[in-house]
Amino acid sequence: MALNIRPLHDRVIVKRLAEERTTASGIVIPDSAAEKPTRGEVLAVGTGKVLDNGQVRPLQLKVGDIVLFGKYAGNEIKLDGEEIVVMREEDIMGVIEG
Repeated sequence: MALNIRPLHDRVIVKRLAEERTTASGIVIPDSAAEKPTRGEVLAVGTGKVLDNGQVRPLQLKVGDIVLFGKYAGNEIKLDGEEIVVMREEDIMGVIEG
């Protein structure tokens, strides 16, 4: 997906990853009962957080990272038919490695 948007400062753009729709016992969960996924892939990152002294601290995230974030973190927007989330780096709880 080619992005036509560049996040500013300490903001990142994340695409939610689809969660499993079947339980361990094989029960299929309908879309209306499924919770929003809290994992996503970083599509773009800003230049960094501007500190009180005017310096810019680079972000610790990079494009392609798989991250965990809160269920209601960030702002959801539609861009070119894709639903993406714009959030600050501090809203992200961690990076999934491996």
